[in-house]
This record gives sequence, structure tokens and C-alpha cells, in this order.
Amino acid sequence: MVDTPTADTPREPDISHVNPAAEATWFGHPRQLARLFSTEMWERFGYYGMRALLTLYLTQHFLFGDREATGLYGGYTALVYLTPLIGGYLADQYLGSKRAVKFGAIIMALGYFTLCFGGQTAKPFAIVDGQRYEVQIEGSDNAQTRYVLDGGQRLKIKGNDDKSIDLMAADGSVKRHIAPGAFKSDAERSQLHVMILLIALCMVSVGNGFFKPNISTMVGELYAQGDRRRDSGFTIFYMGINLGSFFSQLLCPWLAVAVGWWAGFGLAAIGMLFSWFLIQFNGGKLDGYGEPPRRDGPDRALVIYGCALLAVPVFYFLYTNLMSSAAAEPGEGIVGYILSLPLMGKLLFGTFLLAVPGILIWSYAAGDRREFQMMVAAMVLIVFNVVFWTLFEQAGSSLTLYADRNTDLSVFGLFSITAGQTQFFNAAFIVMLAPVMSILWNALAKRGLEPTVPVKFGIALIGVGLGFLFLVWGARFAGPDFKVAIWWLAGLYLIHSVAELCISPVGLSMITKLSIARIVGLMMGVWFLSISVAQYVAGVVAQVASVETVGGQVTNLKVSLDTYNGVFWTIGLVAAAIGVFLLLISPLIRKWMHGVQ
Repeated sequence: MVDTPTADTPREPDISHVNPAAEATWFGHPRQLARLFSTEMWERFGYYGMRALLTLYLTQHFLFGDREATGLYGGYTALVYLTPLIGGYLADQYLGSKRAVKFGAIIMALGYFTLCFGGQTAKPFAIVDGQRYEVQIEGSDNAQTRYVLDGGQRLKIKGNDDKSIDLMAADGSVKRHIAPGAFKSDAERSQLHVMILLIALCMVSVGNGFFKPNISTMVGELYAQGDRRRDSGFTIFYMGINLGSFFSQLLCPWLAVAVGWWAGFGLAAIGMLFSWFLIQFNGGKLDGYGEPPRRDGPDRALVIYGCALLAVPVFYFLYTNLMSSAAAEPGEGIVGYILSLPLMGKLLFGTFLLAVPGILIWSYAAGDRREFQMMVAAMVLIVFNVVFWTLFEQAGSSLTLYADRNTDLSVFGLFSITAGQTQFFNAAFIVMLAPVMSILWNALAKRGLEPTVPVKFGIALIGVGLGFLFLVWGARFAGPDFKVAIWWLAGLYLIHSVAELCISPVGLSMITKLSIARIVGLMMGVWFLSISVAQYVAGVVAQVASVETVGGQVTNLKVSLDTYNGVFWTIGLVAAAIGVFLLLISPLIRKWMHGVQ
């Protein structure tokens, strides 16, 4: 018999569940968020530390030309953003998020450590009229001089404003004048160490595919459906990205200059090991989160890990194909350009160009009018997203080379930073401006004035264009050494950071809301594919800004500055014009969104 309490009988306390007020929290969020925040922070420390060095490493250590270096960088970042599609699927179906994150972390750490083994700096040489000449480098990093060894003579290499080359004798006389395009620079590289470099990039690409999507999935599992803390929890979590990138983009380039490339990459690897340690030895704090799905049959984890490692030689082939591809000949048109693309470019463009119209055709046939219009709106935003990230991601390639060659890196005359360290501006501005932008949007929303998503996308595109135009304007004040004050570059990153905050927080969320429920996973895949395509195209744009170098150094800083100004002016105007166009059609896109905010 169960006693039934009466009005005079004291009621026993309910101990059937834990009192939420007694649950330990971290800034009002589940305690596990702190560990996942730290895990993501250290992973981003490794990734952005390595990214800050990569283009400079390719041009200054391996002495690749700008076209090869920026192309390889674009291909690498494209794969980094493409592999999470597969890693997320495998975690959902077989591994569980936690095991996927652990595996990804250890593979990336091994990749960063592998980058430490770069061997000796490549030896430059030049080819003039089919004849090969040794190139000798003298001087410190900031004041190096290149000489061609012609028999018993050392001839100084002097680049002219018309892109021709003069070979100068010790008395200053011109011993030989070489017409534009007739002087070809290259370097002897250890094929073993180039192979090690590419294997390292392959490992990072594979590891990132397992880590990147699944750490976010685990954060989502901390909150019950409808928990209003979810959005703010992700905001805190993503702050870890910027904290990690902020410190690594200061420390890794500094170590690379002060100690050696291996030290910069080694610090990135140590950061990645911290990330793995936090998730591997969590003391049971993450039990029940990111667990594998219940499935009948044997565990397939080892098979998946093995297949993931087999992807390394596949990616290696894609990288070598990318590096060996020749540019299209002038006058061949768009068809010739497409045919000249490396295999990676053909696969990315082909998949994207088939996926967008293919999904829209399916939506028209399978959905109603409202669903089709929402899908059209989603695809329009995806296409404009490609444009934004193509230009924004010049940070790791052409803008880093611009910082190295045509920027005065002195800070108030007190000290100087390195070219790689200039990438920290973006992370610093995001940390400072994110709360301000959040307050601004909330204040505008209360007054019914918050811009719609298409308008935010348009503002972001105009902003990324204005950033480049601002830097071109600053180049008018370059000194006689053809170098621009660092504050102009910082101004570009400030404008780009504001633009990023207009587009980045809302993009993926909007795609999931606009998609037909039956294919929301596929649409998320197309979104990540669009970013991957943007990364690849960013490398192509950086190739357009390529400057002739000898032994990793430009032969004429005026030509270098003019080249960058020309490219930045063009993409700045194009981006701003596309942004204005998007603003003009935003009422139509908003109508197609049918009230989705």
C-alpha cells in the first residue's frame, strides 16, 4: 500500500531527478562546454599557426614561384574544407563524434610534425636563353642580394620597371640586358623533402575531415531540443577559434623566424597534441556525448581508419597533379582554361556546377512552389558565398606575400612583426568586434531595423571589396622603397572582419532553414562544397597576382606593388559591384525565403 500524503502530512522531497540549480555549470552552460571549447581552441591554434607559415614556407624555403605556391595553398585549403563532408557522415553512421575527433586530432598532429622535416633550403638557379646559371644569395633576410654566376663573374640581378632584367657588374655597369619573360627562375629541391611536404598536407587534410565537423556536433549534444542556451553556447565555442588563431598567428611565425621553420610547425603540432590530449583523457566528463550509433554487426572503426589512411596517396596524387599542371595559353578562352585545370579543379567545379542546377530541378519536381522558391534563395546565397570567401581567403596567400614584399612591418618604429604575423589582425578584430556586432544586431532587431540575410550578404561583399580598395588607396602613400605602412594592411583586415561578421554567423543556419527537410544534409554538403570551391578559386586569384621572383625574392618592388595594386583594384571593384547587385535583388530573395529569418 502506498501512503498518500494529506494536507497535514509533510510531502517527501522529490529525489527522482537532479535539481537543475545544483548542476555545475560554466558561465551558465554545461561544464563539458569548457573542455570542448579548449579542444577546439588548441586545434585552431595548430591549424592557423601552420596556415600563417605555409605560403611563406613554400616561397622562401622550397623556393617555389608564386604560381606554384599559391596554387598549392589553394588546393590544400580546398581539401581541408571538402573532407569534413565525408568525416561527418562516417561519424554519424559508424564512429560517433568523439572517436572521429580523437582520430582526426592525432592524424593532424602527425601531419604538423611531418612538416618539421623540410631539409635544406632549395638552391636557386636561373635559365637565360636555354642556358642554366647558378644563383647566389648574400645578405640578411631583410637585405638579401641575388647574383648570377656567369663563368668567373658575379653579376647582380636588377629588375627593371618594364619587367626586363639587367645583370650588373661590380662597377655598376650593365653586362647583359634580358628582355621581359626571357629570364626564368627555379630551384633545385630535394624530391624526398617535397614528397614529405605533400604527405604532411595530405595527413592534415584527412585529419581535419574527421575533427572539424564532429567537435561542433558534440557541442550541439550538450543542449536539449529547444534549450535557449544553444546559440550562446556556440558563440562561446567559436570564440575559441579566434583565441587559438590569435595566439598561434603571433607565436608560430615568430618562432619560424627566430629559430627555424621546424620550430614554427613544431609549435603548431604541440597545440594539436594538446587538443588530442583534452579529448582523449577527459576523465569521463564526456561520457554519453559523441558516442557511436547503435548498429548490429562488428565495429567498423579499424576499417574506416585504414581507408582514411589510404586516402593519403589519393590526395598526394591530386597535389602532384595540381603542381604539374600548366597554365592555359593566351587566347584559348574559357574552354581552354577549363581544359587546362588540374584534376582537383575539374572535380570541384564539375561537382558544384552539377549539384546546384541538379538540386533545383529535383526541388521543382518534388516540392511545392514555396519549397522551390526557398531552395532557389538558398542556392543564390550559396553562389554569393563562393564570391565572398574567394576574396576573403587571400589572407593566407596573396596578402601574406604582399605583407612580406611591399609592407613596412615596423610598429611605431619600436619593433617589427613578421609577414606571417600580420594574419593575426583578423582574429584580433573578430574577438573585439563580435560582441559589438551582436549588440548592434539585437538593438536593430528590437526596432525592426535589422537587415535581412540577403542584405547582410550584400554588405559583406561590399565590405570585402572596400577592404582591397582601401589597401590600394594606401599604396599611393608608399615610400621610396615601395612599401606601404602596416596600418593600411591592418585597415584592410578591420574592414574584412566586419564583413565576415555579417556573413559567417548566419550562412549555415540559413541554409538549414531554407532547405527541404528531406535533403537538408545534402544542402549542408553543398554549402561546404561551395566553401571548398571558394578556397580553390582563391588560389587561382592569388596566381593572377603572381610576381616574378629569384630565389624567393622579387626582382623589382615597384613591379610587385603595381601588380598587387592592379589585382586588388580589380577584385575590389568586382566584389563591391556584386554586393550592390545583391542588395538590389534582396527584396526578391527575401520574398522567396517566405519569412525565414
